Amino acid sequence: MYLTTTDPFTREFDRIVRRTFGPVASAATVGRQVLPLDTIRREGEVVLRFDVPGVAPEQISVTVDKGVLTVSATREDALAEGEERVVRERYAGTASRSVRLTDTLDADAIEASHANGVLELRIPVREAAKPRRIEVAAAQALPA
Repeated sequence: MYLTTTDPFTREFDRIVRRTFGPVASAATVGRQVLPLDTIRREGEVVLRFDVPGVAPEQISVTVDKGVLTVSATREDALAEGEERVVRERYAGTASRSVRLTDTLDADAIEASHANGVLELRIPVREAAKPRRIEVAAAQALPA
């Protein structure tokens, strides 16, 4: 397992909340905006993709502290003079997501890119954690 996105103590509560309110709600997300996340495993790396529509790259913060990767994005929604909001469904403000990285990932070599409303983080797997083939040498025959 390369990363953990849930607190084991709230797993059961999250299951109950999801059954009641749907898959977006959980104990970790109720009352705040959370960035949607896809995780892809490739050979030699893990890729995290966050939806950040309408957010400029300079409004995105990516930090790693004690093995926890945190992504925060701020989208501002200002009305021009003479405009009056009638309906508001789009979120404005700061949304964030934290993911615990395991020791098998190299947090010092994370690369980030932003295109078409998607933030992509590429996290390499440490060499020591990569699968490798071990050659088996033939044993020397014992003297008779």
